[in-house]
Amino acid sequence: MPKALLFPGQGSQKIGMGKDLYDHSPMVRALFEEADDAVGKSLSDICFNGPKEALTQTENTQPALLLCSIAALKVIEQEHDISFDLVAGHSLGEWTACVATGAMSFADAIVAVHHRGKAMQEAVPIGEGAMAAIIGLSSDDVTTLCHSHAGDRRVCMPANFNGGGQIVISGHKDAVEQVVAVAKEKKARAIMLPVSAPFHCSLMSSAADVVEKTLASIPCHDSSVPIVVNVTATPITEAAQIKQSLIKQVTAPVLWEQTIQEFVQSKIDSVLEIGTGNVLTGLVRRIAPEMTRHNAGTIEQISSLSF
Repeated sequence: MPKALLFPGQGSQKIGMGKDLYDHSPMVRALFEEADDAVGKSLSDICFNGPKEALTQTENTQPALLLCSIAALKVIEQEHDISFDLVAGHSLGEWTACVATGAMSFADAIVAVHHRGKAMQEAVPIGEGAMAAIIGLSSDDVTTLCHSHAGDRRVCMPANFNGGGQIVISGHKDAVEQVVAVAKEKKARAIMLPVSAPFHCSLMSSAADVVEKTLASIPCHDSSVPIVVNVTATPITEAAQIKQSLIKQVTAPVLWEQTIQEFVQSKIDSVLEIGTGNVLTGLVRRIAPEMTRHNAGTIEQISSLSF
């Protein structure tokens, strides 16, 4: 039966993540130590103890999530004989997917996403950008609303097509707030999100440049399993295409609903979300409820895993 792995992105982090994996496995402890050395700070302490303000800083969140997902994957591979046919990650999670499929080394990826997170945070002055979730309008309606409130000097565009009627928008704060107000008038749910920057929109162009420069110095290989990438929702394996996808996704929307629809077309009948939380399996439940869903981010979940 065809199976797929999923790796979470920002929003899944929580204080204490990875601690039981760290306590359980010397291999994981070595991985955490490697990450701490690579980024020049104690990601371990931030993951385990916070404070929340430190964990939610984008330059910390991104390497911390990658670290905890790969730590869980290492324990899974040690304790279970798993195989999979496709893999995908939500935004930052696509980098984790690259590590999981051998397209990139853990050592290179952890440093790269640290730079990525810092560049994304610095791309827009704090307070100028915003994101919001719109629930209950069609993709076309949300896209039209965004376009009508954007202009030469104002950005507003869809950032995540998450499925189940949820679309996240991103851009200049005043434009996003205006779209939220109009969406509410149309009886949709519209919620401003507590994020530190407007991700996956054209305001992130300087961060995309940083990612491009970073990737130019990192070896990348063909992936062992196809990665269904955010920017096109199509499976790819070639190293050059993988690099281009990682650059483009900084300013492009995450096509998550389309990604899961690609899973359906590929006859995937079981997905495993590896890492902290269950955001992605929750989205899969809305998009393709017929798929069997598993989560593996803790020792308890891994011990009872049947995938």
